[in-house]
Amino acid sequence: MPGARRPTPRGPSLPFSTPHTLDAAFIDRTVVGCTKEFPMFRHTSRRTAAATGLLLTLGLSTACSSGKTSATDDRAAKVDGKISITYLQKQGDQEYFIGEAAGAKEKAEELGIDLKLVNLGNDANKTVSEVQSAIAQKTNGVIIVVPDPAVGPQVVQTANDGKVALLTSDDQICTTGPDPTACGKSDLVPRIGFSGAQMGDEVGKRAAAEFDKAGWRADETRVISAWKQDVTVCGDRVAAAKKTFDAAVPGVKTIDVPTDNTPTGAQDKIAATVTANTGVKNWVIWGCNDENVMGGVTALANAGVGPDHVVGVGLGAYLACKEWKSDKPTGMKAALFINGKDVGALAVRTMYDKLKKGKDFPAEAFAPTSMVDRASWKSAGLTCG
Repeated sequence: MPGARRPTPRGPSLPFSTPHTLDAAFIDRTVVGCTKEFPMFRHTSRRTAAATGLLLTLGLSTACSSGKTSATDDRAAKVDGKISITYLQKQGDQEYFIGEAAGAKEKAEELGIDLKLVNLGNDANKTVSEVQSAIAQKTNGVIIVVPDPAVGPQVVQTANDGKVALLTSDDQICTTGPDPTACGKSDLVPRIGFSGAQMGDEVGKRAAAEFDKAGWRADETRVISAWKQDVTVCGDRVAAAKKTFDAAVPGVKTIDVPTDNTPTGAQDKIAATVTANTGVKNWVIWGCNDENVMGGVTALANAGVGPDHVVGVGLGAYLACKEWKSDKPTGMKAALFINGKDVGALAVRTMYDKLKKGKDFPAEAFAPTSMVDRASWKSAGLTCG
């Protein structure tokens, strides 16, 4: 509504739901995205950590992988009795990770696994101490989403010394250095997550389709691409979105907006961008996550830009769905549904297969994604708390 300030959106308490259970057959059927690219969840850091030894022999499994294995040191023994797994997550109170924890817990209960969930917040120092604590408590395997990949070598060395299996979810870590982007593929720790390039491609396709549907002109339109620019995975996503969009809709200028990946942070930054570009008639918005796009949609609404002149394509769908609960028009036209619950379940299943059956970890395994909108989000299995 022109002139009205909309409240900053808040995420649901449990954003993701899925109508299926991720058993082995489901994994074989739906894990997609074998690529030779660097993985989706990763970022650079100015902090450094000491390089360390190697971990875990990587091979191929029935889960989809990059097709390469890593030269690593497999010290984790098969478990004959009950399996104990520790799942360490950064930002455990964030919408996506709440869903991931729920999926992990559900799968652990199904498989009879003793699972401990730990919220690391954004504390890199806590990461190593919690791995040490898990080992002291006789965990058999550690699944981890690191707050900062710079601690990766320390995490790997600690797991090596404790003779526990190590698997990452979402964010990548390297065995030999602090920056996964500078790491040889054979030195990357096995990862469960999503493909950033594929996700960005889907966002770009949908944004182009919405542009064409609206009948806009390139010279009257700008793209806002919003993300935390020291998070490499975010750069991967928005770069793929731009490449696909530009191929379909040439001539639209893109404005890169640095944010902190939160709704309020994105809203403030994008509001300033809109103020500096008052002559623009139509806006396309994409970003690293739903938070960036929702912040942009809110900023444009506060600036008096009507929803018919906004195409927002979110990534996550856990905030986008809140816009679709009512019949009120919104600039959030679609979002890519990434189900953290699927990743959590797949990570636990993959660790179980390693510890119980002796299956080698895949170098990477990807959970499925789907594009949703106002008409389809409920049937896609997305719940919106």
